[in-house]
Amino acid sequence: MTTVGIIAEYNPLHNGHVHHFNEAKRLSGADTSIVVMSGPFTQRGEPAAVSKQARTEMALHMGADLVLELPVGYALQPAEWFAFGAVSLLEATGAVDSLCFGSEAGSLSMLLGLAEFLADESSELQEELRRRLALGASFPAAFSAAAAAVWSGTPGGHGSPSQAEALLRQPNNSLGLHYLIALRRLGSAIRPLTAPRTGAGFHDPLQRGSSIASATAIRRLLLEGGSPAAYMPEYSISILEREHAAGRGPVSLEDFRSQLRHVLITRTAEELRMLQDMNEGLENRLLKVLPQLDQFTAGGLLEALKSKRYTHTRLQRLLVHSLLNHSKAELSPAELAKGPGYIRVLGFRESGRRLLKTMKQTAAWPVVISPAQLSHPGLERDLRAAAAYAGAFANPQRSELYADYLMPPVML
Repeated sequence: MTTVGIIAEYNPLHNGHVHHFNEAKRLSGADTSIVVMSGPFTQRGEPAAVSKQARTEMALHMGADLVLELPVGYALQPAEWFAFGAVSLLEATGAVDSLCFGSEAGSLSMLLGLAEFLADESSELQEELRRRLALGASFPAAFSAAAAAVWSGTPGGHGSPSQAEALLRQPNNSLGLHYLIALRRLGSAIRPLTAPRTGAGFHDPLQRGSSIASATAIRRLLLEGGSPAAYMPEYSISILEREHAAGRGPVSLEDFRSQLRHVLITRTAEELRMLQDMNEGLENRLLKVLPQLDQFTAGGLLEALKSKRYTHTRLQRLLVHSLLNHSKAELSPAELAKGPGYIRVLGFRESGRRLLKTMKQTAAWPVVISPAQLSHPGLERDLRAAAAYAGAFANPQRSELYADYLMPPVML
């Protein structure tokens, strides 16, 4: 039995995800699949549109055999640590033969060369990165430009710096590159594969006559009260409608504005400085901006804080880290480099049950079906994040606030 790994957020699961899943099975020739999926909060610093249980159900209907949770400590990170956490989980199962990700490049050739170069983190690269950051560039822009400039000047590099930078600026290429870097750093035997991204790009608006749209555009449509039925499989639409009828979505960052306001206005600059991502004097900027807001909204605060240096995504992650009280100490690079340390099961099909049986023999970390099985700081963060997320529902019930304790994994 061979197994392909997929790293996803399914926020929500749409036709583009189904295409990628089918391509992953085709390219790998795998019998089974394991999906590592973000939980209640996603890599862009947003709450997921619907709960992780609902999105797990979508993935199982699509055909995924086993769905694992990417811990919130990794899910709310820039590409490097998001990728490292997810790839570490797939490696730790001891049951994954290949990893398939989508990319704009549609080919591994240039990405593999870049990954080999960047995995070493040369002093030249670090110096160029610091130089560009000092000029006021955001980290993603500085990294892509620095990596392209240094790599193109090496004997193994090819293409102009502008070509390499354009490649790195595309979001799926960038994330895929970090998957490849993580595989190299872990010394993993998992075989990388990539499927060309088709249809709408990450930031593209909805296109009339197309059956594929970006998750960003679909979430926007949901929040505006529209129907994304043309862009999603029927089972995803049915689950979305059920969650909406129960007051469990779609959830947005604005649903946390009261909690965010309380968290931010009741802390001193020193207390704020201890929070994850609160760097470079951002705590002072935040305390200066807060009294200037006529009405506190997450969107208004983000607009007031944004600058050339601080991307919208970074600021959103900062707000969620603040909401969840994530400290720099608990999510330091040294801590993140240890890997998640546990494998949390969100759901499985009957074929996934067989995978779990295999993982009892092969897994490097404890396989967690119920939180009662393990005491771990990362798992405790996940449980708090799930409860905080459910607090944004229209009328949260005990069964929703403590779903991680009260509900078994989703089974199909």
